[in-house]
Amino acid sequence: MGTICERRELVELRRRWKQEGKTVVFTNGCYDVLHPGHIRLLERAKALGDVLILALNTDASVRRLKGPKRPLIHEAERAALVAELEAVDVVTFFDEDTPTELISELLPDVLVKGADWAHFIAGREQVEAAGGRVYALPLEPGYSTTGIVETILARGVDRGVSS
Repeated sequence: MGTICERRELVELRRRWKQEGKTVVFTNGCYDVLHPGHIRLLERAKALGDVLILALNTDASVRRLKGPKRPLIHEAERAALVAELEAVDVVTFFDEDTPTELISELLPDVLVKGADWAHFIAGREQVEAAGGRVYALPLEPGYSTTGIVETILARGVDRGVSS
């Protein structure tokens, strides 16, 4: 089970892991509706190192990126849920639109995003300049939070259910 920690605490943990020679992997996202695609991506990310950090967008950040009806699940609940996953060692938050500032502070050994972000991986330059590796991992076909939300809403409308 992973822990949830604040940025300053995480910076200290990163320093310790570096001294211990551990490979630190970093990924981020909203993780608003956890689905099998998320879990498989996190498992593949964890396989690239010793410690996996998952940085979650805060609720305010999700709203700016996804619109006023998101997130569906509050940040504290999203963090508690993903912290329960075996692959995740540490969960933290970032309030900015991208985690570039946080990545610059941590300088993970490995930076991972889903292939849908291959065109822009925040923090790529900083990680590569520090000698780290960056991966855009393939997504699990058929899984997308936005697609799941759209399907739920469409099915509700089809059945005459108001949302």
